Amino acid sequence: MSASSAFNDEKGGSSSVGEPEYGHDPASGGIFSSDYKRHDDLKEMLDSNKDSLKLEAMKRIVAMIARGKNASDLFPAVVKNVACKNIEVKKLVYVYLVRYAEEQQDLALLSISTFQRGLKDPNQLIRASALRVLSSIRVTIIVPIMMLAIKEAASDMSPYVRKTAAHAIPKLYSLDPEQKDQLIEVIEKLLADKTTLVAGSVVMAFEEVCPERIDLIHKNYRKLCNLLIDVEEWGQVVIINMLTRYARTQFLNPNMNESLLEEGNDKTFYGSDEDEDEEEEEKDKKAEATMAKRKPYVMDPDHRLLLRNTKPLLQSRNAAVVMAVAQLYFHLAPKVEVGVIAKALVRLLRSHSEVQYVVLQNVATMTIKRRGMFEPYLKSFYIRSTDPTQIKVLKLEVLTNLANETNISTILREFQTYIKSMDKDFVAATIQAIGRCATNIGEVRDTCLNGLVQLLSNRDELVVAESVVVIKKLLQMQPEKHSDIIKHMAKLTDNIQVPMARASILWLIGEYCEHVPKIAPDVLRKMAKSFTNEEDIVKLQIINLAAKLYLTNSKQTKLLTQYVLNLAKYDQNYDIRDRARFIRQLIVPTEKSGALSKYAKKLFLALKPAPVLESPFKDRDHFQLGSLSHLLNAKAGGYQELPDWPEAAPDPSVRNVEVKDSVPEWTKCSSREKRKEKKVEKPFYSDSEGESGPTESADSESDSASGSEIGSGIEESGSGSESEESEEGSESEEEEEEEEEKDKKKTKKELKKPVQESESEQSSEEEERKHKRKSKQRKSDSESESDEDEESESESSQSESEDSESEAEVKKKKKAAESKPPSKPVKKESKKEKKEMSLLDLDDFEPAPSPQVTPVNTFLSSSLVTDLEGLSLSDAVLSPATISPSSALKSYELLHRIRGEGLSVEYCFSRQPFSPDGNMVAVQMQFTNNATSETKNLHMEDVKLQSGMRVKEFPEIELLPAGETATAVMGIDFCDSTQAANFQLCSHIRKFFVSIQPPVGELMRPVFLTENEFKKEQGQLMGMNEITEKLTLDAKCRNEHAIVQRVTTAANLSRVPCGSDRECRFAGRTVTSGSLVLATVATKEEGDAQLTVNCEKMVIGTMLVKDILLALTQ
Repeated sequence: MSASSAFNDEKGGSSSVGEPEYGHDPASGGIFSSDYKRHDDLKEMLDSNKDSLKLEAMKRIVAMIARGKNASDLFPAVVKNVACKNIEVKKLVYVYLVRYAEEQQDLALLSISTFQRGLKDPNQLIRASALRVLSSIRVTIIVPIMMLAIKEAASDMSPYVRKTAAHAIPKLYSLDPEQKDQLIEVIEKLLADKTTLVAGSVVMAFEEVCPERIDLIHKNYRKLCNLLIDVEEWGQVVIINMLTRYARTQFLNPNMNESLLEEGNDKTFYGSDEDEDEEEEEKDKKAEATMAKRKPYVMDPDHRLLLRNTKPLLQSRNAAVVMAVAQLYFHLAPKVEVGVIAKALVRLLRSHSEVQYVVLQNVATMTIKRRGMFEPYLKSFYIRSTDPTQIKVLKLEVLTNLANETNISTILREFQTYIKSMDKDFVAATIQAIGRCATNIGEVRDTCLNGLVQLLSNRDELVVAESVVVIKKLLQMQPEKHSDIIKHMAKLTDNIQVPMARASILWLIGEYCEHVPKIAPDVLRKMAKSFTNEEDIVKLQIINLAAKLYLTNSKQTKLLTQYVLNLAKYDQNYDIRDRARFIRQLIVPTEKSGALSKYAKKLFLALKPAPVLESPFKDRDHFQLGSLSHLLNAKAGGYQELPDWPEAAPDPSVRNVEVKDSVPEWTKCSSREKRKEKKVEKPFYSDSEGESGPTESADSESDSASGSEIGSGIEESGSGSESEESEEGSESEEEEEEEEEKDKKKTKKELKKPVQESESEQSSEEEERKHKRKSKQRKSDSESESDEDEESESESSQSESEDSESEAEVKKKKKAAESKPPSKPVKKESKKEKKEMSLLDLDDFEPAPSPQVTPVNTFLSSSLVTDLEGLSLSDAVLSPATISPSSALKSYELLHRIRGEGLSVEYCFSRQPFSPDGNMVAVQMQFTNNATSETKNLHMEDVKLQSGMRVKEFPEIELLPAGETATAVMGIDFCDSTQAANFQLCSHIRKFFVSIQPPVGELMRPVFLTENEFKKEQGQLMGMNEITEKLTLDAKCRNEHAIVQRVTTAANLSRVPCGSDRECRFAGRTVTSGSLVLATVATKEEGDAQLTVNCEKMVIGTMLVKDILLALTQ
């Protein structure tokens, strides 16, 4: 039912046939409606047996609440329906209860048992609503029940319920702060959650409950950085603000060397005397010495990760997200990189006036320290006639801050037009801005003064008054040059009535009375006449003027001064009376007067320093930009101070996550160096890249591997003993890995027995094994394990197609993949090129071509398939299994054999078209039964997908004998996103929760374009669809072949022909939507290069850039 029909029904009652008619809803009636029958019709509807009537009543009640009407007297009637079987009614009842549970606590407490039952409901929305209502009942008696409910919800299968649990944590903490320790445990658990839905909410809970516990963030830092782009907008704001504070405690100041230089420069700038100059020189030398001692700054990879992952959010449609990223860059980024935020903030100035106000406040603060980055956008801060006054004043502030010698003439011309405005407050602010420009830029001081003096003849009194105040401040800098202006201003005392302006003129005449000796006494005479009618501020200045003239020209002004002091003696204001007594004793010496009267001249006529006209936004950046405290320029409740940068960098290893047994063995390495070596040898996807884009350093590989959903989203249904299993696994890890290798080798031998082999082939395999044993001695354990794992992957994936492949080709494949020594990459390349040539030679096209080693060849083989579709070749030639480049594909672990009780499952993205559905990505799965008993009925159940995603299940494997391996292919339509596909993997006795998450490079398929087509398409994907990054190529990746290999390994793209030697081009389309993806790597001198990705889908483009950058630089 629509909202409008609900509203009409509410007015006119129910009109359906066979139902009783209900009267008008008095809530929507006139002012004089009687209360005694209020809502009777709704109460009757809620008491009826029909769900349709109850639903109708609840819709009308919720509509009333939405319009701001009070529906609290319906609470007893509504709360009775909390146990209603109808889910729609139940949802609306919960919405009502969340609103009124706090007001009617006693009645709500009666329904506690129903809410507890609701927490077990199969519908996730009901579970979440029940928890929301429970946490809204603010009664300390039920704190234990709430605590239990939050703990259960934190382990719920549904991310929506876990998100609700995170929302309930601050509510419980505010009700009973003693629960803090238990709540921190729940927060720690939820922080480890890998879903984007939960991330923002749990960080909000962390900020409310325990913002000081920064140690909880260490292990989750990289994961939060990687998830950030997919979190909902308000979650992004909270996470970015928290990570800003975190980064200020964990990383070094990227501008520390520059700040030292600046300090040195400032000191020498202000030196005036010779002694001071000598001191400054010494200080400079010390500063230089400290600079020499200080190591050159190298940015922490995790610091870079944060900056890189937040940068795309500057394009967010949400102003708060853009503002959060801008403040993060301002507080954390090196000075040379901060400029990127200027364009995004200027874009926000086209938004509503409220957004403009906040943005301009922050821009005004930024322009004081980083003027340069907003100078190109000067015209964006010009004032429109339609702007509200507060926006105009802030834009003036920004323009004044941006003023320098080059643009001052433009800005002053702009100010001239503003003075003609009808908005008097704005005009006053403009005159003050002119004054500030004059003080800051000496070259235009005279021009500004002349302009302000012309304003003194303006008809508008406010304009004249403000000009006088500003001129007074400017004249203090060079009074002797401007006696004419002082005389001119003295004449204005007859006309100007604004107290501040009159007081300023009197102060000027008194201070510089020696420049106008004839006019000053006459001004005092006039002022003495009107003394009693003046404002207090003016009276004080008249007394000052009298005192100064008495000391310099007592002949003419002695009697006038006594007259003024007598008037002041009996004034109503005690300030003026006190001042008169004080001055009389000071300037008119008597027997009683003390020693001070000797120094009267020095006291009154001392040189006063010229006032410094500073921006009100100076020093406001000690508050975190974008915060309420910054806006108010005062510390607001709940504000977290922005920490100072540490002197020495804290230990970066705290952010490394220990790799548990659910992660593939080949990612396990004891030290950073080994990981780096491995990355150079095998630049395939790390688990972290599969999660959501690459991470910065080799450390982060292990971090997000353990936090990624690729290999570790596995829980046993109905058992809560994960921690015991992980301990068990970590104790016996090494032994199990060795056993696993042996088991896999046995499986391979058994599988190969049915295939007839010649003696020569067997002997060649034996030689190969001997070669491996020798290489084992040379390699570390972890590397050899990874090699053997890769061997097992390649052989098991071949097992599908061994009927159609000859053993000799399998041998070639193995040799190409493993047995080549890594010290001879040149030979390797030449062999690969020869293979490409043989593939293109159609006369020698064999019925079963061998799978190639590198993804380059993958492209060639797959494009050949498409080119040769019309030819009558045998099925074996074109079968995906035959062509799959299995040895080059990276395998991921889906189920570890300990968790799977002997059953282990690995999967890889075969990069072949999935024949049942072209919009799906083919995922090849390998099942290995390491147990002693057979496994039956392997199949999928309970598939949980994000909206738009689809899955084509693999055919059920009826029987998997002990020690054997089976392969199956399933299809997943990821809908062009890196969201995980979650499902249950079931055998005849157990169910395992698993998830498959694709790296972004696997979401596309290669497409062949000519050079002209590529350029044409690229031209249409410019602007926001183009992402460009500069990089330095890894030492082993300086030639064209290595670049092609690494790019095509990172992403399933095909090579595009290119006339230039210094450019490599690649093209592909996303599998689901067919959006074009173009990549260009342009190499320059000494390993420098530029990567450009053009993609219709900006998120995919951004993530792909990260992946390719990682592949080319490590």
